[in-house]
Amino acid sequence: MKALLTSNGLERLIQEYELFKMQQGESIVDVQKRFTHIVNHLIGLRKQFDKQKLNIKILKCLDRSWQPKVTAISESRDLTTLTTTTLFGKLREHELEMTRLKEMESAEKKTRSLTLKSKAAEVETSEDNSEEDSDTENLSLLTKKFHKFIKLKSRTKNQQSKRYNGKLDSNSNKLTCFGYGK
Repeated sequence: MKALLTSNGLERLIQEYELFKMQQGESIVDVQKRFTHIVNHLIGLRKQFDKQKLNIKILKCLDRSWQPKVTAISESRDLTTLTTTTLFGKLREHELEMTRLKEMESAEKKTRSLTLKSKAAEVETSEDNSEEDSDTENLSLLTKKFHKFIKLKSRTKNQQSKRYNGKLDSNSNKLTCFGYGK
């Protein structure tokens, strides 16, 4: 009976090992705990593993977001001499760095949104406080534009009256024709 239990347990653990994958949202520490638990039980049931196969299994079980790090480790390290503890240490370092970068990015986004919110609040406050000032400014701007319009209108009226009255300016005798030079 004990041999049957061991055989079923071995088959179950081998299946868990073969189907082992990183779960969504799982940290490297959690992956390491699950993987080590399965491998230690298999070793306890007399299953043998070499370092390279364990390391390849670990690298292949990681999800797509880990692909750049997996490629870097595979190309730069000799997987036959690398221990699983060292491999998980390298992966943990990478995870910590990625977490730090995400926190920095989120802090920058929060700072930007707070800046925008504070600027919007300043605009609202200044609009409330300076409603009377803006009315005064608008009135003065309208007055200036109206005065400019009147001046422009009177100039064009004066120029038209000079042309139609047949009067010549003293400067009009000094004009030369571009085409003939006279």
